[in-house]
Amino acid sequence: MTTLRIRNAIKQYPNGAQAVKGVSVDVEDGELVVFVGPSGCGKSTLLRMVAGLEEVTDGEIELNGRVVNNLEPADRNIAMVFQNYALYPHMSVRKNLAYGLKNRGTPSDEIDRKVEEAGALLQISEFLDRKPSQLSGGQRQRVAMGRAIVRNPAIFLFDEPLSNLDAKLRNQMRLEIKKLQRRLDTAAIYVTHDQVEAMTLADRIVVLNNGMVEQIGTPTEVYSRPATTFVASFIGAPPMNLIPGELSKGQLHIGAHSMPMNSAHAGPVTFGFRPERAHMNGAASGLAVEIGVIEELGAHRLIHGRVGDHEVTVAQDAELPPPDGRMMLAFNEQDTHLFDPDTGARV
Repeated sequence: MTTLRIRNAIKQYPNGAQAVKGVSVDVEDGELVVFVGPSGCGKSTLLRMVAGLEEVTDGEIELNGRVVNNLEPADRNIAMVFQNYALYPHMSVRKNLAYGLKNRGTPSDEIDRKVEEAGALLQISEFLDRKPSQLSGGQRQRVAMGRAIVRNPAIFLFDEPLSNLDAKLRNQMRLEIKKLQRRLDTAAIYVTHDQVEAMTLADRIVVLNNGMVEQIGTPTEVYSRPATTFVASFIGAPPMNLIPGELSKGQLHIGAHSMPMNSAHAGPVTFGFRPERAHMNGAASGLAVEIGVIEELGAHRLIHGRVGDHEVTVAQDAELPPPDGRMMLAFNEQDTHLFDPDTGARV
C-alpha cells in the first residue's frame, strides 16, 4: 500500500521568490493524481520536491508514513518519467531498461526477467536491441516508462511526458498511460499544463495557480463546480463564460436584462456558464447576445458573440439551424455559477 502525504510544502529560493506556497495534497494507493496549471504555477517544482530533486524549504513530504525530506532521490523508491525521455543514446533499449537495476545490484536473471516483462507490457519487445535514435518519439517514451516500471516503485512521477509528441500520438499515449497505470495499480502523479490531459487521465485533479492550490477534486467536480473564477476559466475548452452582474432580491441583473436566481447573496457578482449549458431561447426574455463569428466544427458549432461589452461563446448542435444576428439565451439554474468579483471565490 502506497500513500503519499504532502503537508504545507513550501519552496522558497535564496532571492525570496516562492514557487510553492504551502501546498497540501494526499495521493492514495493506486490513485492517479494530476497537477495542472499554467506555466510557472509551481507544478513541476512540487513534483521535483516529491522526487527529491528540489529541496523542501518548509513542510513535509511523507511516503508510506515516513518523512522523506532529507532522503536522496535514489532512496525514495520513486520512478520519474521526464518530458525529454532522458535515455542514454549510446545504449540499446535493453541496456537502458536494465541500467538502474544493474546499479542497484539486482541479480542478472531478475534483470532479464523484468526487462522482458516490461518490453511485452509496453509492446517494445522487438526494439530491445535498437538504440534510442532508431525509435520514434512514441517508442522512446515507452522505453522511458519501461525504465520506471522495472524498478517496481512505490509511486510513479510523470513530468509532462507527452509534450514533445504530435497531437495524434499524444492522444494515443495518453490512453496507454491510463491503461498502464490501471494495470499496475500503482500510485502516480502526472504534471501537465494541458487541461484535456488532466480531465481524461485523473482520478483527482489538483489545480495550481501562482504556487497555491485553487481546487482539488475529481474531474467532474472541478468541471461542474469550480471553486474559483481561475478554475472556471482554466478547466474547459472553450472555457466558462464569465460576465459581471448584480444580484438583488432573487434577481440577477446583467445590463438591461434580468433573470431569477435562487440566491440569498446580494450585490456585485460574476455570473458564469459553460458554452454547452446555454439554451437558445426563441422568446424575448433571457440574455441577449449579439452574434459575431460562427465556427463550424462538424458535430457542433461555436457561436462567438457579445453581451454588452463582454465576449461570450455558446456551443450549438450542428444539426440545428444557426442563429442570425442576435440570440436570446436561457439557463437551467443548476448549470449557472456565481463568484465573488473581488476574490474570485465561488458564492
